Amino acid sequence: MTTILLTGASRGIGAAARKMLEARGCRVIGQATGPAGDLLAADFTDPQAPQALWEEALDRAGGTIDVLVNNAGLFSPNPLDGSDIAWLDGWEDTLRINLTAAAQLSRFAVRHWQEASRGGRIVHVASRAGHRGDSPAHWHYAAAKGGMLALHKTIARQYAAGGILSYAIAPGFTDTDMAGDYLASRGGPGLLADIPLGRVATPDEIATMIAFCALDAPPSMTGATLDANGASYVR
Repeated sequence: MTTILLTGASRGIGAAARKMLEARGCRVIGQATGPAGDLLAADFTDPQAPQALWEEALDRAGGTIDVLVNNAGLFSPNPLDGSDIAWLDGWEDTLRINLTAAAQLSRFAVRHWQEASRGGRIVHVASRAGHRGDSPAHWHYAAAKGGMLALHKTIARQYAAGGILSYAIAPGFTDTDMAGDYLASRGGPGLLADIPLGRVATPDEIATMIAFCALDAPPSMTGATLDANGASYVR
């Protein structure tokens, strides 16, 4: 049985991914910011939280984790005209949750697999914003997701020989609670004019991609980034 640590598992893309992976026979150890059923609680604004989560997940898994899915994310506006300290706080929280925690967990995973002389997989849920940027109130989000893509590429290039594989997914707008307020603030349906497909992605679509990368993607695909943005950004 494949054991997977999935962050951000309580709703949206994460909840859909958990359901899909469990349907494939995987054991999914999920994380949420606060208490939520059988999910492990970890607040990634705390620098110690990723290590505590990893250790607790490893204990629950019986000592072996096969796949890490870095899905947890914060998408909150940070206007330029806010106070200096508010803007910096917003920047730091978003970078820590969206990038630093993912890097910490990836480091623990890589070392875990190296020590066991075995391979593993990391799936990073990044964003279209990591390629093309985002709104004036979301410098921090775009920077974090761009950093995640660079992290992913580095892991793929450095550890493939040991069977440690890295895949990334870069969704555009997805129909989740996290994106709902943003869509409304940017004109709602009017925003769809920028998406040739005519709609945003669904959580199940992104979950399908997560499951593919976690379980089925060929090793030669390591280092790849899969886009899911309805052709609103092509490269």
